[in-house]
Amino acid sequence: MSLDALERQRLTVPQKLLQIRWLFVFAIVLVAGVGAGMLVSAANGSFQPWAVRHIVRFGVCAVFMMAIAVTDVRIWLRYAYWIYAGVLALLVAVEIAGSVGMGAQRWIDLGVINLQPSELMKTAVVLALARYFHGVDMEDIGRPLLLVVPLALVAAPTVLVLKQPDLGTSLMLLAAGGAVFFAAGVRLWKFALVIAAAGGVMPVLWGMLHDYQRQRVLTFLDPESDPLGSGYHIIQSKIALGSGGLLGKGYLQGTQSHLNFLPERQTDFIFTMLAEEFGLVGGVGLMVLYLVVMAYGFAIALSSRNQFGRLLAVGLTTTFFLYVFINMAMVMGLIPVVGVPLPLISYGGTAMMALMIGFGLMLSVYVHRDVMIGRKHAGEEI
Repeated sequence: MSLDALERQRLTVPQKLLQIRWLFVFAIVLVAGVGAGMLVSAANGSFQPWAVRHIVRFGVCAVFMMAIAVTDVRIWLRYAYWIYAGVLALLVAVEIAGSVGMGAQRWIDLGVINLQPSELMKTAVVLALARYFHGVDMEDIGRPLLLVVPLALVAAPTVLVLKQPDLGTSLMLLAAGGAVFFAAGVRLWKFALVIAAAGGVMPVLWGMLHDYQRQRVLTFLDPESDPLGSGYHIIQSKIALGSGGLLGKGYLQGTQSHLNFLPERQTDFIFTMLAEEFGLVGGVGLMVLYLVVMAYGFAIALSSRNQFGRLLAVGLTTTFFLYVFINMAMVMGLIPVVGVPLPLISYGGTAMMALMIGFGLMLSVYVHRDVMIGRKHAGEEI
């Protein structure tokens, strides 16, 4: 190990702050700023009620992000299972005594905020899987019995979230878990086997879906079958996207959104409002910002000299990609509407908290990229 690398393992907090990738942080701030601007537009030019809360939440979460970034990555490795267990317990608490809203039981009322544990689980499950696979030798990855534990780590929260019901988050947990499995070295034919098995039980899963979830899939296949009912959201979304044209109608000038044709414009369909007001150029511009964040995420994964950091950064970056992809694809009518927010743009406290915790962990991986962690009994080395 080089002298420079050894010195980076013993950095003080101010030195760690200097190591942070500030351009990555700047890109995150820029996306959140776009979100604040669109929430002002969603409220017809007012900072109330959404934009002010969005800005305050981002400021508070940014402080936590920096605190997580300068914390030794081995601390996150040591407590990964405990964090996962804590969030899983919250999901069980939601099942027992969670508050109900819009037909779903997803939140815990803490008085100050309504906490949605399923959002936190997107980060916790990646943390736990990275911890597990870090301790497994590459030659042992192919042993089927070693995959039982990580499969259970993904399956347990997925089943709980599906019961809430929250199909979008369930799919994100499966996909983010799959990304960590792939990055850890699990062979592709095993993924094919799991997908084939899932296809075989699809009729059973279809029967387990709630009526409104089945209707969403049917609406996705044919939105015009119920234009004033279940197909209304996606039809209005497509109209707004198309009416924006190349350059859009101008800030605060969107007719579909400001005349209340566009539903949920401050949350799930906020990208549609942005595209209506700023057109194709605005939509592509936001995508470029997201790509910059993702590029930094994967670059951080490549820079890490320990397996835990690599898997953690890959898993969290993939989760961020899934947020972006699923939200944009559903408002464009490419996939069924599953209620996934647009990261750092949509209004929502727990989703922002989960994202900022994830960014903090990615920064911690980068700051401590030269830390060497043994593969066996890793948690005991801290």
